[in-house]
Amino acid sequence: MSDASSSPDDVSKLPAATPLTRAALEIDEYAATLGWDLPARLFALVDSAALRKADPRVAEQLGLSDSTEAGLTPVEQDELPAGMELDKFLATIAWPDAVAGCALVVERLMLPPGAEQSRPRNASDAQLADWVANHPKREEVRITAAVLRDGKKEIALRLRSKDVAREVLTGPDLVPGLTEALLATFA
Repeated sequence: MSDASSSPDDVSKLPAATPLTRAALEIDEYAATLGWDLPARLFALVDSAALRKADPRVAEQLGLSDSTEAGLTPVEQDELPAGMELDKFLATIAWPDAVAGCALVVERLMLPPGAEQSRPRNASDAQLADWVANHPKREEVRITAAVLRDGKKEIALRLRSKDVAREVLTGPDLVPGLTEALLATFA
C-alpha cells in the first residue's frame, strides 16, 4: 500500500469504527493515489496478527511490525482478466482459509435518485449504458467494497467531483449488489 503518512488526508488518523472500515478506507486511499479511469482491482483481506505469526518475512515486506495495530491487511491480487464481465469473474474465485475477507475497487457512473423515471423504456443494455453516460446529472464514483467471511460488509464511495479522503462516504449498504457478489466468493 502507499505511504499515507505524507498525505493531508491520511485515513489512518480517521476514527473508523471497525477494522473492515479501516481496510476499505485504506484501499480507497491507495486507489486514489493511482488516479481515475483504471480497471477494477481485487484485494484479499488477511488478519494482520495471523499474517505476522504465519509469515514474518511477508509481514515485514508489507510493513507490518509487532507494534502494528491489530486489523486487516489488504493484499492486492493479480489484475482481473481483460474483457471478462465482473460477475462472471467473481464466480470463479475461491479463497484459501487464511483469507478473512476480500475487497474490490471499481469505477462506475451513478445517477441521482429519481433519474430512473426518465429511463428510456425497452432500451437495450447498450442504449441504457449510453443514456447513463450522457445523463447531465451523472456522477463518476470509485466504489471500494469490502466483506468478511462472517458476512460483515463495508463500502467506501468516492465521488470524482469530491476527490479527497474526508469526503468519502462509508456504509455497509451503499452498494448491496456488489457486497453480496463479494460475499458469494466465500460460499
